[in-house]
Amino acid sequence: MAVQNVKMPDVDALKQACLTDEQAQFFLDNGFLVIRNVLVGEELRLVQDEMTKQYDKGVAGVEDDPDYAYGTGVKTGQKVIRRIEYVIDKSDPMKVLLGHPFILRSVEKLQGNNFIPTWDSMVLKAPNEGIIVPWHRDGGVINGCTDPRPIFNVDFYLDDADLKTCLWVIPGSNLWTQEEALERCRRPRFDTSDATPVPMKSGDVIFHNTLVLHGSPDGDGNPLRRTIYYEFRPGEVEAQWGPHTLEYLPFKQQVLLECIERRKQAPYAQHETSFEYRPTGAHAVSSVRKPDTFRYPHQMFWRR
Repeated sequence: MAVQNVKMPDVDALKQACLTDEQAQFFLDNGFLVIRNVLVGEELRLVQDEMTKQYDKGVAGVEDDPDYAYGTGVKTGQKVIRRIEYVIDKSDPMKVLLGHPFILRSVEKLQGNNFIPTWDSMVLKAPNEGIIVPWHRDGGVINGCTDPRPIFNVDFYLDDADLKTCLWVIPGSNLWTQEEALERCRRPRFDTSDATPVPMKSGDVIFHNTLVLHGSPDGDGNPLRRTIYYEFRPGEVEAQWGPHTLEYLPFKQQVLLECIERRKQAPYAQHETSFEYRPTGAHAVSSVRKPDTFRYPHQMFWRR
């Protein structure tokens, strides 16, 4: 199998407080970046346990709840759980996770101090039933936006990911035109001739630009792979281009501030220097209050 080898920088969240300029530039140039040891010890165990409960609930079958999405397993052809939405609302450790200072400092470095948390989901590959994810860009691509700051997902890996379950990326495809990306996606089968596999250990993180082409092959014989996706967007980009209404932004800012406060109280985070969220200008927070909910359904805030 031909692959493209890319020399990735060594990023270890236990050894640094934020991305360096060199590491940030690698991400901007290539559309992805691996960060080791973001979740460790008690926090990793808590998050794994919480998301096991959600996975088991999904496996048991959830009817008439759009937060639980299913696909067809590659081995049995049976319905298998593939995605769970709004995990921050469903779990206290996931609220604490949103306040992770290394992640938030690095997001701020890449997007500016007015960044907004937008999506929170868990994406799954069920054991022995790994569903192929064809080459694609993520939803919410903004045609016509000229702001150079990236929109990206922070992918927290709760399980090891080998070549049967790991993400594959095409480095630099975040800089392609939409026409170039669509042409590449039309290639038959899961062609990896210009792609890079990204094996992971549990507790590691990938930053991936929503514009970078990525996917994963089917995983017949694969182990369970659970990945948490937290998406972030620059507030100025979201305000001008959407996809959410302006009303959505301050709601999610209050969610973020509450999650940062909860992390300050978490026993396993007492050694950390907390992140200070200080948006300015039109996105400045005039007062801090507990959010009414941690689940703001996207469809309620779509721009028409």
